[in-house]
Amino acid sequence: MNKTEVNKSISIEAFNYELPNERIAKYPLEKRDDSKLLTWKSGDIADHQFSELAELLPQKCKLVFNNTKVIRARLHFKKETGANIEIFVLDPIEPADYAQNFQQTKSCQWKCIVGNSKKWKTGKLKLQLSIKNEEIELFAENLGNIGTSKTIEFSWNNSSFTFSDILEAAGNIPIPPYLHRESEAIDLNRYQTVYSKIKGSVAAPTAGLHFTDSVFESLQKKNITTAELTLHVGAGTFQPVKSETIDGHEMHTEHIVVDKSFLQNLIESENEIIAVGTTSIRTLESLYWMGFKVYNNLKLLPENLKVEQWEPYSAELKLSRKESLQALIKYMDLNRFEQINSSTQIIIVPGYQFQIIDGMITNFHQPKSTLLLLISAFIGKDWKKIYQHALVNNYRFLSYGDSNLYLK
Repeated sequence: MNKTEVNKSISIEAFNYELPNERIAKYPLEKRDDSKLLTWKSGDIADHQFSELAELLPQKCKLVFNNTKVIRARLHFKKETGANIEIFVLDPIEPADYAQNFQQTKSCQWKCIVGNSKKWKTGKLKLQLSIKNEEIELFAENLGNIGTSKTIEFSWNNSSFTFSDILEAAGNIPIPPYLHRESEAIDLNRYQTVYSKIKGSVAAPTAGLHFTDSVFESLQKKNITTAELTLHVGAGTFQPVKSETIDGHEMHTEHIVVDKSFLQNLIESENEIIAVGTTSIRTLESLYWMGFKVYNNLKLLPENLKVEQWEPYSAELKLSRKESLQALIKYMDLNRFEQINSSTQIIIVPGYQFQIIDGMITNFHQPKSTLLLLISAFIGKDWKKIYQHALVNNYRFLSYGDSNLYLK
């Protein structure tokens, strides 16, 4: 196979559209599956309700979900001077493993964004909180810069509680900035999918917010199988593309955790694979390229599994989905891994050839976003027709908005 033809000078302005503020869904609907569902199948557009999903999917297809759970990532401290300091936790540093970090009982370090940082030059911040009627003091210390972020060490004076307990008691759910409101009680439940399990995201995989128990029951009745992976969604998902062309944009890195049994499940699947959300798409496609890398080098160091931003576009060898995933399992067996624990910086733009997925469920995305480029990579210029149809027909946009099903 020749290298994938990709135009890195794609103009971001070509992915702009006018989104009136009143079309952004500020709050979720009362019932998750009452949302609208726009379907696109090889160019044909139709309007449905999300509760009809099972009837609109291909027979015996497999839906792949991202089971990440949003953490209460925003912590608010007040200095003795009265200055308010917000610390937004992004990625664990010490321990670097999410699960281990959340289980720490004395201290831990995180990469963070600090709001009003000019008012906090030195010293520790202190926050009084109560868990199960026990008073706790939480401290935050700035250990230095990591690019535009900071390394923050958190410590607390009661080892009966983990850092996970601390966040649950003191943190706020980090709802998207474009909602232009503070998080409220409703967001604690509704800015999580009903199947969320693994803590680590600072943004929800929003395509999954529409699913309910009754929708899952209808999928089961139609013999549609499901599988779960984990990609912890980073704050970079909201990062606007500021460059004029896509080659000037640095894609954010996100953490992936996938079990070997999941890969075996995909290999055995002979039917269409439908990804629920762009995070599932990015993970599935990244797994293909990880398999591609180890197919050529089974001695690859685990830290080199990470998929770099433009790496998939330099490949000159064609592997089938099955061959790539089998190579990844062989690599795991050789290294005695039961999980792939890695990261991806993959950017999916027009010209990308999808290797794993046959369809997707997704929400409506922001103008001039990398997610809109991903959609265009799958459906081509029809994205404009779809978004215009949605605007004319009163669809609700962005995280708490309505849904799309794209099939080829």
